[in-house]
Amino acid sequence: MIDFKQILSVSLILFSVIDILGSIPIIINLRKKAGHIQSGKATLAAGVLMILFLIGGKSILGLFGIGVDDFAIAGALIIFALGAEMILGIELFKPDPEASTSASIVPIAFPLIAGAGTLTTILTLKAEYSQLNIAIGIVLNLLLVYVVLKSTSWLERKLGKTGLDVLRRIFGIILLSIAVKIFKTNAFPMEIV
Repeated sequence: MIDFKQILSVSLILFSVIDILGSIPIIINLRKKAGHIQSGKATLAAGVLMILFLIGGKSILGLFGIGVDDFAIAGALIIFALGAEMILGIELFKPDPEASTSASIVPIAFPLIAGAGTLTTILTLKAEYSQLNIAIGIVLNLLLVYVVLKSTSWLERKLGKTGLDVLRRIFGIILLSIAVKIFKTNAFPMEIV
């Protein structure tokens, strides 16, 4: 049954975890490397991953003998690499000249949009909210993601080179912090006090 309060809660939770606005500097940086990012393809790929995890996330990971914690740690390592790239000005994710659309899927669709944090959150939300309301919350977030991905050129012009450089470094530090938090939470779930 559709419950607007649940949809609003799920949408806000996913919005904060996906943090598409915070990913703008990363997306602009990747677009410069790859030349073009297919917004629709990235949004669709992220949506498919999220819906698959909503329907059978634990089962999917179980097929490979992977726990939710293991998945979260792998995602944290990728997020850490992206953050290090942004702060240090190094290039870890090199564009593949033969696959011009690869940046649309990795690392934009996964792990930026549908990363370990997002997918783990979806699994967690199932304990409290109905599957239909979570699916609606996912779709609402994907619409926002699509609009932001389509607007990156405009945002880049408005922010300018200096603004983008400052944002890139700030969000690089934030990404590193998120990666460390995800890693600590999942690698050491029971800290001894």
